[in-house]
Amino acid sequence: MKTAAYVEILDREGALLAEAAEAAGSDAEVPTCPGWRVRDLLRHTGTVHRWATAFVAEGHTGPRRADDPPALDGARLVSWFRDGHARLVDTLTGAAPGVRCWQFLPAPSPLAFWARRQAHETTVHRLDAESACGGGATGIGVDFAVDGIDELLCAFHARPKSAVRTEEPRTLRVRATDAADAVWTVRLSAQPPVTVREAAGTADCELSGPAAHLYPALWNRRPFPEVTGDGSLAALWRERSGVTWS
Repeated sequence: MKTAAYVEILDREGALLAEAAEAAGSDAEVPTCPGWRVRDLLRHTGTVHRWATAFVAEGHTGPRRADDPPALDGARLVSWFRDGHARLVDTLTGAAPGVRCWQFLPAPSPLAFWARRQAHETTVHRLDAESACGGGATGIGVDFAVDGIDELLCAFHARPKSAVRTEEPRTLRVRATDAADAVWTVRLSAQPPVTVREAAGTADCELSGPAAHLYPALWNRRPFPEVTGDGSLAALWRERSGVTWS
């Protein structure tokens, strides 16, 4: 996907998140994030948006700590979130393609990285906000969902901090049933997972389903559409795959 497409998705998803949060109310529980209320979700995502904006806008070439979220609530918190989201969209839209700044996952360029990461960050948390409303979730495009699965498996869980590990080597297959070539083989061991985008060899367990269902399931936002083989690996993913903000 092109950077402009990610920014367009980020723009839409942030607006949907704010609308859902406003409808639910800041004190509503977020079922997909146990222990959180909507105010926690808005403070977190708004802080991440501002943190990301600073790298691109100010050209920071190394990691830096995010500012603490404000003690806002209600309508003022929603307004604060919308302001930060708009600033992020504007910054990514106006940035030079060759802008140099820090990134923490592989990407063709820092700008491509931040646009992709924030589009997926915001989409997952939009699902959280909609869960607080108790209604259905807005749909996710197949290509974008496949891209999000790829980012999670091939980038996030290739890092040394991934806790998805097994004492003995095991193989997990992930397959989006509605997209061509959207299959991943995840080799699990005592080391960080090693993922290739192909059906390589046999698998002990396969997680499969439409991309738009599989994507939030892998982010632990909904049940897996289908599990075949050794279900303990699906349970392991649920227990160990969480990506934490630190």
